[in-house]
Amino acid sequence: MCGIAGFYNIKNDREAGQAVALGQAMAASLSHRGPDAQDVWKCPNHGLVLAHRRLAIIDLTDDGQQPMTSPSERYIVTYNGEIYNYLSLKTELEALGQVFKTRTDTEVMLAAFDHWGIHQTLQKLNGMFAIALYDKKEHVLHFIRDRFGKKPLYVGWAGDDLVFGSELKSLRVHNDFKKEINRDVLTQYMQYGYVHAPFSIYQNVWQLLPAARMSLDLSALKRQENLAEYMQTYWSLKSVTDNGKANLIRSGEAEIINEFEALLEQAVSERMVSDVPLGAFLSGGIDSSAVVALMQKQSSAPVKTFSIGFDAVGYNEAEHAKEIANYLQTDHHEFYITPKDAMDVIPKLPDIYDEPFADASQIPTYLISKLAREQVTVAMTGDGGDEILGGYDRHVKVAALWQKFSILPAPIRKITAKALSSMPDIMLQALKPSDPLFAAKAKRAFGLMGLKNSQEIYEALLRACPDDGVVIGGNAPTPPLQNKEFWPFKPLTFSEEMIYGDMLSYRVNDIMVKSDRASMAASLEARAPLMDYKLAEYCWRLPHDMKVRGGAGKWLLRQVLKRHIPEKLYQRPKMGFSVPIHDWLRGALRPWADDLLSVNKLRAQGYLEADKIAIRWQEFLKSDNPNTPKDLWAILMFQAWLQNEK
Repeated sequence: MCGIAGFYNIKNDREAGQAVALGQAMAASLSHRGPDAQDVWKCPNHGLVLAHRRLAIIDLTDDGQQPMTSPSERYIVTYNGEIYNYLSLKTELEALGQVFKTRTDTEVMLAAFDHWGIHQTLQKLNGMFAIALYDKKEHVLHFIRDRFGKKPLYVGWAGDDLVFGSELKSLRVHNDFKKEINRDVLTQYMQYGYVHAPFSIYQNVWQLLPAARMSLDLSALKRQENLAEYMQTYWSLKSVTDNGKANLIRSGEAEIINEFEALLEQAVSERMVSDVPLGAFLSGGIDSSAVVALMQKQSSAPVKTFSIGFDAVGYNEAEHAKEIANYLQTDHHEFYITPKDAMDVIPKLPDIYDEPFADASQIPTYLISKLAREQVTVAMTGDGGDEILGGYDRHVKVAALWQKFSILPAPIRKITAKALSSMPDIMLQALKPSDPLFAAKAKRAFGLMGLKNSQEIYEALLRACPDDGVVIGGNAPTPPLQNKEFWPFKPLTFSEEMIYGDMLSYRVNDIMVKSDRASMAASLEARAPLMDYKLAEYCWRLPHDMKVRGGAGKWLLRQVLKRHIPEKLYQRPKMGFSVPIHDWLRGALRPWADDLLSVNKLRAQGYLEADKIAIRWQEFLKSDNPNTPKDLWAILMFQAWLQNEK
């Protein structure tokens, strides 16, 4: 796991020493992603610089240093990530006569490019990666991102220079980089709480899309070109989905459970390859428990597991995690978060995330990464299970509710939704007192039923904020879920449509951003076995009732897990990785929030409507609604980022 950066000076008029120094500075800004080593390569004939920061995981010797040249010397690469199937690829290549000098996955990947070419190699690679690959023969620079966007890669312009990096901070090091905020993207951020690829918060900077390859002929590159037009996909989730629905697996349940467990066990096994200490996050939920159970099955020593908890009622999963850890006999460690701990982290968030980002679970994700890093360098996570097996409430409850309501004429649905939404909170909360947010969730669900169709419902579910014109002079780009390639998914059910949408967009732009930035800020590599692309392809070939059944999601994973852990230890309502932000903002965090939401400050900055935000803030402070204020958190995270960015 590493950080990458670099640039291409079109005019080739920068003195070599200055070019190398700039590459070193760009790489140094990513030292948290790679604290073990740094190196820079300058092309002797052109204005190209590739830089690398290394977090040593496999082959800890200097042989693993990057940028690295391929065996044929045609390619040179700086890359961030891990190729999990590199050992099997190495065996294939050795059978073709290839001799390896190192034990690294980087050398295997480069040899694969030599032997099979770029496109065919990408079909073979199974891993997480962001790659900058220079073809010396063709003078072409290739940027490549893994299938599910687990590793980030930004590409853009700084004056006459093409610049790239794992995080925006490396681009900002360049003297000619203009920190011009894209107000349209800011508007979109305010709606969702995160920035969607291929956009970035800055003008003239783009994120590579998942499963995308951008190949730039450097001899023909023009200054300030729209680089998004060069992105091409080498793997298509839509094709996987279409193929899966056309070729459903008709085996019996027992056989499917066995096949799924074998695939997941293989994914876990491949991700346990490491020359440094390895552990796992354990929340006590289904996903992380399944990963840890299969890790422990394959480990001769107790697996190191890590969890965090809260004293706040309704947010603490630490006790559940401890029970599972005790049953599996792992080497377990836990940490309870206080408001002070949050206060200590929040000033760091703008630098950690490097772009406005407003998923409040970013706080515990960073804290558990920091805790784990004290003992391990690699940590397994349960990320990805919800998106392949229908684990979110929207996949189960909202989809089921829509199935019932959609048979009614739209006018009747609207009247019914309005009536249900008008029920007093106290009455709704009494239906499920164990969930402090139940009344708010129920009212939101009732409101959704009054919408026109399933697409509008899903769009509304993902939005963090109402976006009632809070951004000055901004118009959001077309919502990604309205893209013609995104939504025409017949014969998918509404639940399956949302699973597809979450895999393609929500997981990439929210979950993976949260996980990557938080773990890398702690110099920790996070690996997610449930995000193995072979698992995803397999799951799309399954009947939907193998995922959602009996009013609950992840049926298949539950069947696997009960082979390893008693059901009573994990059969409980899904909690998520939430934090009591609403309490903190009314208490310890209020002075911080008051300062960022100052009317005078907002007016002077000129990005957000100060008067509207002042009203929202006061309404929140006077309200006793326990729901997390996603719109205010999105505003606060932008304000904190903007203050840090200046």
